[in-house]
Amino acid sequence: MRRVFSSQAIQTAIEKSLPDLQKIVGNSSVRTQESVRRQFARDESHFIAPPPAVVLEPTNVEQVSEILKLCNDRAIPVVPFGTGTGLEGGSMSTLGGICISTQQIIGDPVLREQDFVCSVKPSTTRIALNDAIKNSGLFFPVDPGADASVCGMVATSASGTNAIRYGTMKENVVNLEVVLADGTIIDTKGKGRCPRKSSAGFNFTELFVGSEGTLGIITEATVKVHPRPQFLSAAVCSFPTVHEAASTVVEVLQWNIPVARIELLDTVQIQACNSYSSLNLRESPTLFIEFHGSNEKEVADQTSAVEDICKSHEALDFDSGASPDKRATLWKARHNAYYAALAMRTGARGFTTDVCVPISKLADVISETRSDLDEHEILGTVVGHVGDGNFHVILPTIEEDKTEHRKIQSFSDRLVRRALAADGTCTGEHGIGLGKRKYLREELGENTVRLMHTIKHALDPNNIMNPGKVLPEL
Repeated sequence: MRRVFSSQAIQTAIEKSLPDLQKIVGNSSVRTQESVRRQFARDESHFIAPPPAVVLEPTNVEQVSEILKLCNDRAIPVVPFGTGTGLEGGSMSTLGGICISTQQIIGDPVLREQDFVCSVKPSTTRIALNDAIKNSGLFFPVDPGADASVCGMVATSASGTNAIRYGTMKENVVNLEVVLADGTIIDTKGKGRCPRKSSAGFNFTELFVGSEGTLGIITEATVKVHPRPQFLSAAVCSFPTVHEAASTVVEVLQWNIPVARIELLDTVQIQACNSYSSLNLRESPTLFIEFHGSNEKEVADQTSAVEDICKSHEALDFDSGASPDKRATLWKARHNAYYAALAMRTGARGFTTDVCVPISKLADVISETRSDLDEHEILGTVVGHVGDGNFHVILPTIEEDKTEHRKIQSFSDRLVRRALAADGTCTGEHGIGLGKRKYLREELGENTVRLMHTIKHALDPNNIMNPGKVLPEL
């Protein structure tokens, strides 16, 4: 079913289509300047691809629909592009083609306060959403670190630091407006609907969560929002080894202590954060922990219980009761961990990868991963949302050094296969994009991959939607 695109045919089709595209979105929203196209040539990943042939900036769902109708009829590949914070090359135009920037599809978030949901357009980022609803006493908890667009977070099935308590995007998406490859506009739960649960028909909402633009373009997302916690506290605890730190996390979960965030940073990552964010943390494997509650005693009880568990795992210290300013500084440092790791090496870009394993295997897999880095003398950090078994390895690399790239790619292969051998997954939240396609067959099995292709062909028979991403070749 896979269409084989010809670069010359794509370019010719686009050139002939420019007048029609200008009629749809206006002359100023058809961007062919090389300086503009290069801004959309890559995301935060290490992948390199040519810029798109043209960047379109539609302002509403109807324009997106007309663009896709035209592209589908003329066999022009299309790649949606949000804020460009992806880490697996998912929004790169590897075939040239048309890039649809969704950031001009604007509109104020629509909050249904008593229903605990909010509808957002593609231009709304997670920080902008929380700013818009902050006076309601509600907040949107999914926090991947980057200030990504909420619709882009849906497309990659993002997660983040709060997932242990509030869930990932999968648990927080209620309804989606999606434009399909032929221009059809659908609402996955019905126009304007926001039920807390439904057993009506196929679950199309979850089909598009994590589809990375291969099945359609998300032009509106209705997501859950949650009561803002009345009391918060944080703790920092360091350990002699990553194994002890990870084992602590496992026991905290076994005791069902409702921590809001629990993040692990290994020694190298702490060193990087100290330097980059001007901190003075003990340079050893460390947990950042946050507690939420409805009253001060609830938070204090959680803190005390976690402190006892930490001490039973040879904790070197346990610093709790951070002020709001100190707490904000710690989480800003955690969110900047990626850039802190890159700053360890001048001129480097980040090769970053993530896996997720069952909690029972977490300590062993993290420990083995850190040993693998050390044994092969690879500069890299281990950091993760370990409360749900998800961790990342950030590797500052010089792209032009092919020998180093092969060495790092071999490490990445070992990491993924270590996670798969532990009954885990090749990615917990970054998505598949370009970088993880080759692992899907091993993880899901041949029959499941074939079913993915069947669904792709049903929704996008001409394979114009983000071709070459997510699905491995048959």
